[in-house]
Amino acid sequence: MPKQKAQKPQRKSYKLKHINKTIQEGDAVLMRSSESGKPSYVAKVESIDARGSNAKIRVRWYYRPEESMGGRRQFHGAKEVFLSDHYDLQSADTIEGKCKVHSFSSYTKLESVGNDDFFCRFEYNSATGAFDPDRVAVFCKCEMPYNPDDLMVQCEDCSEWFHPSCIGTTIEATKKLKHFFCEECAPQQQELLQNSNSTSKNGDAKVNSKRSLEASKPRNKHTKRSG
Repeated sequence: MPKQKAQKPQRKSYKLKHINKTIQEGDAVLMRSSESGKPSYVAKVESIDARGSNAKIRVRWYYRPEESMGGRRQFHGAKEVFLSDHYDLQSADTIEGKCKVHSFSSYTKLESVGNDDFFCRFEYNSATGAFDPDRVAVFCKCEMPYNPDDLMVQCEDCSEWFHPSCIGTTIEATKKLKHFFCEECAPQQQELLQNSNSTSKNGDAKVNSKRSLEASKPRNKHTKRSG
């Protein structure tokens, strides 16, 4: 009988000596770029094949917005990545460290964002450029999806959220608002209420970065294609 080739042992975890970290299936990792000056690639560990000190990692790549067919859009966060259908077998030596890819909801609740924190709200088909889901909720007059890095202010009447630039003001001025009513809800009262000296806690305008808005999610039900 022909001699069967010995299969490489599959492991659930593997110690990376060059960074003194242990990786496991399902971990998100940073992988060295082949191009000098480019940021590390983000990938998900699918499986680990090892024979002695020679380990191969099967990864599923996360794409950054600029790596997708549509490119980076206004609503894409600085730490946003897309889980793609692109798989590769890579040397474990190319892993530079571990990172964390949060769900969009979890990311918006972080008190602070570290260098190794990312978030994912879309899966991405690398062949067609399609996103799943292909529609997401939009907000403000500009009808754009959430960008967790942006500051927004909430109308006290309709509870819709707006970007300062879309309502003709600045971020600095928005942070000082005591009250805010959008043009549709109170066009005659908006300027008066914005300059009010009232310190009523219940009436204060809600001003937040989008990253902190998910806990009090806007009521806008419109949707827009994500691509």
